Amino acid sequence: MTRGRTDRRSIGIDNALGYRNDRRSGDGGGRTDMWFDRAMVALLVVSAPATAQTSKDRARAIAGEPAKTAQRLTLTDIPVPTGKPTALFDGRSLKGWAPWLGYADPSITYRSNPGTSPIGTSRDTGGDFAVRSVDGAPAIWVKGETWGSLVNSADLGDYHLRLQFKWGAKTWAPRVTLPRNNGLLYHTHGTAGEVFGTWRPSVEFEIMTGSTGMIVAVGGKLRGRTNVTFDPSLGEPHLRFRAGGRDIDIVNGTPTWNVEAATDAERPIGEWNTLDLYVVGDRAVHVVNGVPVAEVHDLATIAPDGTRRPLTHGHIQLQSEGAETWFRAITVEPITTLPKIVVAGK
Repeated sequence: MTRGRTDRRSIGIDNALGYRNDRRSGDGGGRTDMWFDRAMVALLVVSAPATAQTSKDRARAIAGEPAKTAQRLTLTDIPVPTGKPTALFDGRSLKGWAPWLGYADPSITYRSNPGTSPIGTSRDTGGDFAVRSVDGAPAIWVKGETWGSLVNSADLGDYHLRLQFKWGAKTWAPRVTLPRNNGLLYHTHGTAGEVFGTWRPSVEFEIMTGSTGMIVAVGGKLRGRTNVTFDPSLGEPHLRFRAGGRDIDIVNGTPTWNVEAATDAERPIGEWNTLDLYVVGDRAVHVVNGVPVAEVHDLATIAPDGTRRPLTHGHIQLQSEGAETWFRAITVEPITTLPKIVVAGK
């Protein structure tokens, strides 16, 4: 659920103070979720006047000058599981997975007033999500034409999740010419369709060609901190994960709404990729094909009174967002510690 590199899209920032509307499914037309982040206001005041700044100026103010060299990251201290692995996909059915579909026309997803209700569960979703055979074995098939997600019923905390994914052949409007896009969303909470009528609030382990492993805040009341550098080669917001970089708060609808993966570790389209997600409490590490690409800490939600509350558990979602995708070998095992990301050569 994001743009990346050359994928440009509006995410509906309503004004410079960081207010925005998230579409809700409960009242048909959606209800307004007005949120206010004082830290973001301070950032915007420091970077004023906004009219005189480009997005790269803002990124430089947030993250400093671009790093002179790329980092090569490795993973150490892999945690020993404290229990047996559990399969979240039984290889036969979508038992334990609940589908949800957004709008019939995905191009209206980010409008402040789409003028219609999301599909939700009002139609048979067998043509959107199914178990099919690919490469001689069963996998979860996500068509991708209508945006939405499959939400697993397990409420997970302190775990190592591993899955394999690969891209199918089809892409769909309005993303036909954009990078293939999907996502592994974790610490999912809230209600179906709460975000843009299509997803539930969560942290995103982005699955997108060129950007797999990117961190995204899905929903206006979600927060997470990470370390970044300014990378002018990226699309807006031009922020890339960097061990030891500037510490920033990821806030949807602001100039820190996503952080690109440290490197592109994805295999060519048509090949299987292995994703490892390590989560302990309010911290997580994203790993793509054995390469650590991001970590996030201080995951939290913003309560109605404005206080920050740690986010330490939740469900996972497999997205549908414009590209045919296959998922298989989805397992989860309990852990109590996180692996460490180490900069090679240091």
